Formats: sequence, C-alpha cells, structure tokens
Amino acid sequence: MTPQAYVQQKAAASGSSFYYAFLFLPSTQRAAITAFYAFCREVDDVVDEVSDPSVAQTKLAWWEREVRQAFAGQASHPALQALMPHAQTFSITAEHLLAVVEGCRMDLSQSRYLDYAGLRHYCHLVAGVVGEVSARIFGPQDPRVDAYAHTMGLAFQLTNIIRDVGEDAMRGRIYLPIDELQRFDVKAQDLLQRQHSPAFVALMQFQAQRAHALYEQALQELPSEHRRHQKPGLMMASIYRTLLREIEASNFDVLRHRIALTPLRKLWLAWKMQALGRF
Repeated sequence: MTPQAYVQQKAAASGSSFYYAFLFLPSTQRAAITAFYAFCREVDDVVDEVSDPSVAQTKLAWWEREVRQAFAGQASHPALQALMPHAQTFSITAEHLLAVVEGCRMDLSQSRYLDYAGLRHYCHLVAGVVGEVSARIFGPQDPRVDAYAHTMGLAFQLTNIIRDVGEDAMRGRIYLPIDELQRFDVKAQDLLQRQHSPAFVALMQFQAQRAHALYEQALQELPSEHRRHQKPGLMMASIYRTLLREIEASNFDVLRHRIALTPLRKLWLAWKMQALGRF
C-alpha cells in the first residue's frame, strides 16, 4: 500500500466531519490535508487505544522522533511520508506537528482542568494548531486567517467536549473546567456516574453558549477575501454547529448517548456550503 493510499484509508475510516470537507478540494490540497489528518488520527489513537500509560508515552516519544526525522528527510511512517512532500508548499513546520503530539501527551497526564484558561491551552494544542495548518492548506497564508483558524478550532474542540462528556467520563476524564462545575453545583462524581440533572443542563447550556460565541467570533475574524479559499473549514463549521444544535435540542442527553449526524446529512451540509456558500 502506498503512503497516499494509507492516509486515504485512514481518513475515510474515521467517519469524521473533516473527511466530508476534503472531498471538494483540488487534488494537491486534498492530498495534503488527508495526510495531515491521518497524522493527527495516528497520534490521537495512541491515547485512545493504548491502555498502558507508559506504553502510550513511549509511542508518543517515538512520534516526536519520527516528526524530527521526517523534517530531516527521513520519514518512515506512511502518514508522514505522504505529508512531507506538501510541508514546504503549505508552510507546515515540525513545531506544528510536535504541538499536536504534546496536546495528546496532556491526555496521559491530566484528566481535569481547573479553569477555562487551562482548558483553552489544551485546545490550542489539539485543535487550534490543527486549524492553523488546515487553513494554510486551504488558502494563502495570512496572520488574520491564522487567528480565525485558532478560534474556529477552539469552537470545534469545545463542541467535541460537549458531545463526549459521557464517553470521556467512562474513561475517567472530565474536560469541563472544575471552577465551572462548582459554579453550577455539578459534582465530578455526578459526571462519572453519568447523572443527568437540571444543574447539568444549565452547565451544558453555558458551555454551548461559549461555543456558539466562538463560532461567531471566528466568522467575524475571517477576512472576506479569504472566505472562498476557506470554504472547507466553513463546511466543517456548518457540520459541527449543526451537531451542537442537535445536542441542545436533545436537552444535552450526552451522558449516556453519543449524538451524531448521519453521513448523508454531513455530506448535504458540506455540499450546501460549497455550492451555496451558506450554513
């Protein structure tokens, strides 16, 4: 299997909203973003699929070495073999990829966040940097687009956190800031035992409002002259924000159920943004 076929299979198998946005890109950009996404999935899978933390740490250390070797011209993993031909073209640096690895390492050592500032730093590593690299692949580099991409990445990650509260609790992880749990009188034990309550709904409404505000901020930060180039990111925003609204409509029934959009609906939302330019 070629590196290109490997990353295509990895991206398609994930079923992620990101994959649907890739479908509408020109071939070179599609190849670059698919390889980058496959790299992110590989690193993220270390945390999600390796039960022994010491083994996971060893694997992440291997990925750090692999990134450095790849930028020295010696990539051995197919994800990086597929990505490296595009790195210079789209201004992708080793620091970008190492930040993704560092963000995943935080999941091995930290399962609680005292406040939103701490959570935001984590989101910067696992989502903001991903957004920045993606935006560079989608269109011309511009500091204003980088700012938009970081804000949108934060909105995506907060949506993921809202969706995955129950699943994360099963793994002993709580990403909702502790000081906000205290403000809404929701105990960590309530989440770990997946107890739905009016207090939990109020807490989640607060989280959703923050995410919506970030979507609006990101859209305002995106310069109008770059909107056409950044349509793939806007497709993902349409899908993620629709998911957030579905979660709200369910009264935040996320502790025992995973709320998701069907592949057909994701494709429709992506097409609507591509063809009509609207959510």
